[in-house]
Amino acid sequence: MNKIDVACIIDDDPIFIFGAKRMMELSDFCNSFMIFKNGQEAINNLKPIMNTGEQVPDMILLDINMPIMDGWEFLDEFVKIESHKLVTIYIVSSSIDPVDLDRAKRYKSVSNYIIKPISIDTLKDILSTREEKDSAL
Repeated sequence: MNKIDVACIIDDDPIFIFGAKRMMELSDFCNSFMIFKNGQEAINNLKPIMNTGEQVPDMILLDINMPIMDGWEFLDEFVKIESHKLVTIYIVSSSIDPVDLDRAKRYKSVSNYIIKPISIDTLKDILSTREEKDSAL
């Protein structure tokens, strides 16, 4: 399986961030990480990266419940940024509220909704789905 070059985690929970990074390392998921503690920090850092095209993440794991700027607000801002690279977004949340699941489906940029915690099997599924999409192109 081809691994992802740059993975981005946007989450305010240091325990989730630690666990997700560890799972990514154990599964040889990606070459590098970007970590942001809320949506505002992510937008502030990703916007210039997206504009220059350098080190744009291939994939974002996005929490929806965060302080300052939550995941929904992040998505609303992120879709406005022009990019020459497709960034796959996975919402990763502890919320099982059907309203959140339905809301996530309204964003074309959201690939899937994953219930926390994240596992090595989930990461392997992400990689295999990515390979299937790439081979279909």
